[in-house]
Amino acid sequence: MKKTTVFIIAALFLLVLPRTADAQKHRSYVIGFYNLENLFDTYHDEGKNDYEYLPDGANEWTEEKYAKKLKNMARVIADMKKDNGAWHAVLGVSEVENRHVLEDLVSEPAIAEANYQIVHYDSPDRRGVDCALFYRPNIFKYITSEAIPFTFDDNTRIDWSQWTEEEKEALRTRDVLMVRGTIDGEMFAFFVCHLPSRLGGKGADLRPRGAEIAYNRAMELQKEFPGIKIVVMGDMNDNPTDVSMTDFLRGKEFIKDVTDEDFFDPFLSMIKAGYSSLYYRGEGNIFDIVMVNNALANAPAGTFQIQPLIKKKFYGRVFSKPYMTNQSGQYKGTPFRTFSNGAFINGFSDHYPTYIVIKK
Repeated sequence: MKKTTVFIIAALFLLVLPRTADAQKHRSYVIGFYNLENLFDTYHDEGKNDYEYLPDGANEWTEEKYAKKLKNMARVIADMKKDNGAWHAVLGVSEVENRHVLEDLVSEPAIAEANYQIVHYDSPDRRGVDCALFYRPNIFKYITSEAIPFTFDDNTRIDWSQWTEEEKEALRTRDVLMVRGTIDGEMFAFFVCHLPSRLGGKGADLRPRGAEIAYNRAMELQKEFPGIKIVVMGDMNDNPTDVSMTDFLRGKEFIKDVTDEDFFDPFLSMIKAGYSSLYYRGEGNIFDIVMVNNALANAPAGTFQIQPLIKKKFYGRVFSKPYMTNQSGQYKGTPFRTFSNGAFINGFSDHYPTYIVIKK
C-alpha cells in the first residue's frame, strides 16, 4: 500500500514538473512609465520652490486635495493591473517631490498589495521634482542605483559656446536615475529620465544633452556587463521623432535595424500612427517614451524580449481610460489633469502612462 502511494505521488510530481518549467520559460512582465504631474505633499522642503503646493500657496494645496491626488494616481496604476492581469514589475515615475509622497502612494489601498519598493534620489531641480522607480522585489532583484547629474562637459557633440558660465550654473534640472538588478537571473538596467522642459531658444540643446548622458552610461554598462538588458524610459519633453531621441539616443523604428549601439523605440511607429500621451500647445505628442537596447529587442532564444501588444503591430501602449480624459469643453479628448486654469479639478495627470511587455 505504501509503495503504491509513493508511486502515485511521484507520477503526479512528474506531471506537474514540466508544466512548472514551461511556465518559467514563458513569464511576461510589464515595464512602464508615468508622469504623476506634480505629486507634492503639503509641507515645505527646505531650499525648494514648492510654495505653490502649500495650504496657503497659489494652489491652496490641502491635505484633502493631496489625498485625492494619491487616490487618483493609485487608481490608474491599479487599472493597468486589471488590464494586464498583473502589476507592473517595474514602473518609473516623474514629477514627484520627495520620498514621502512615494511612500504615501505605494501605501494606497488600491495598490498596496503590489508591495512596491522605491528607488529615489533628491535631485537639484529648483521646484524639487524628481524621478523614481517602483519595483516588485519578488520579480526584480535590486543590486545598485545611481543618480547621474546633468553636466555641461566638453566631452559632448553639443556646442556650449553660446552659454555663459553663469547660465550653466543657474540651470538646475533633474538627474537621470539608473537602477540595476536582475529578473529571473538576467541582468537589467532601468534608466528613468525627465529631460529639461521646452524653454525655447538655447533650451533646445538641453534635451539632446540629457539623452546623451543616458546613452553614454548605457553604453558603459553594455561593456561592463555583456548582454545586459537596458530600458530607457521617461518624460523626454521631446517626441520619438526629435533629434534627442533619434540621434543622441539612437532610437530606431524597426527592430531589424537595431544594433548594439542603438535602441528600439516602439513609440516612433505609434506617434506616426496618431497616438498621443499628452497634448502640448494643442498638438498631440508622445513625450512618455520607453525604449530598449538590442539585447531586449533582438534577444537570444530563451531570454526576455520585448513583445508586440496592439494587433501584433505596435510594441508599446499608451494607457488611457475615459475617466482619465476630458469628455467635453475646450480640452475635450486630452488628459484630465489635476488643475485647469489655476483651479483644482480633481483630475489625474496631464500625461497618460506608457508601457511595454517583456516575455521569456
